[in-house]
Amino acid sequence: MALAAAFNAFKSSNLVSWKQTGRLQQTLAGCIERAGKTLHSGEVSTIRIWPDLAGQGRYFDFRSNLILASIDFAEESPLCTTLCKNGFRIRTIEHLLSALEATGVDNCRIEIQNSDPEDGNVEVPIFDGSANEWVRAIKDVGLKVATDHFGNSREKMAPYVIEPVHVWRNDSFVAAFPSEKVHITYGINFSEVHGIGCQWFSSASLDDYFYSEQIASSRTFCIYEEVEQMRNAGLIKGGSLENAIVCSFEKGWLNPPLRFPDEPCRHKVLDLIGDLSLFAQFGSQGLPMAHIVAYKGGHALHADFVRRLCGKI
Repeated sequence: MALAAAFNAFKSSNLVSWKQTGRLQQTLAGCIERAGKTLHSGEVSTIRIWPDLAGQGRYFDFRSNLILASIDFAEESPLCTTLCKNGFRIRTIEHLLSALEATGVDNCRIEIQNSDPEDGNVEVPIFDGSANEWVRAIKDVGLKVATDHFGNSREKMAPYVIEPVHVWRNDSFVAAFPSEKVHITYGINFSEVHGIGCQWFSSASLDDYFYSEQIASSRTFCIYEEVEQMRNAGLIKGGSLENAIVCSFEKGWLNPPLRFPDEPCRHKVLDLIGDLSLFAQFGSQGLPMAHIVAYKGGHALHADFVRRLCGKI
C-alpha cells in the first residue's frame, strides 16, 4: 500500500486513485524493427522498439532526443497525435501506442528515424491503417517481466476514476464513470455519408484478447470528397486505398470489404486507447479503469480528457 500512497501523492488529480493491479510491469523480450511509408508526409521511417527497465515507461528516441510518451509533450495537430520537445516532433503515434498499451508493453524505448537528417519532424509508419502490424510484432517477440537497475521487479499501477469526469467541445464529448474494469463505448455520426452514418460500439470488458481480435485490425477511414482538401493542407500525402478505408458520399465504400460492419467506430476506439495511453508514467497503466463514453471525439478532445484527468484543465 505504500507504493500506492506514494503514487497518489505524485499524481495530484483528485479525479483518480492509483491502485496496484496485482501484476508486474512488463517489457519486450526482444527488439522489434519495422519500416514503412507514413500517412501524412508520405516519407519512409524506421522504428526499433527496445526493451527497457521497469519504471522507465514508454518513450521515443529521435536522434538521441528522448521524448516521453506523455501528455506533457502532446501538442494539437490535425488528424493525428503529435509529441513535441525542443523543436523535435513525432507524429501519428496513436496506433503504435494503442498496441503497446493494450498488449501490456509498459516499458520500452522507441527509436525512430527518418530519411532526412535535417528534418526535425518524423512520423510513425501507417502500414495498413490499423494496429495489426504492431500487435503481430509484439506477439512474435513476446513479453517478459521488467526489472530495474538492481534486478527488482515493480508493481504495475492503474488509475481508477473515482467520480464522473468529462470534457466536451460543441456536440462532442468524452466522459468516464467509475468502474472496476475498463469499458469503452464510442459513437460517431456521419449522417451525410450514408455508408457510415451513425454508429455505436461498446466493449463488454477490454483486455488483450478482446483488443487483438476486435479492435486492432480496424483501419483509419476518410471521406473521398475531403481528400483533395486534406492534401492541399499538406496532409495524407502517403494516404492510399492500401492504408485507409475510403467512403464516398455517392458511391459508398471505394475499397470494400470492411473488416467489421462498424469498422470506422472501432477504429475510433483504437485511437482513443492510444491517446489515453499518454496518461501513463513510470511503467503504469495509462488507460483509466472506468466506463469511458465518447461521442464524435478526435485526437484533440482525447488529449483534453487526459489533461482533465491530470488536473491540468
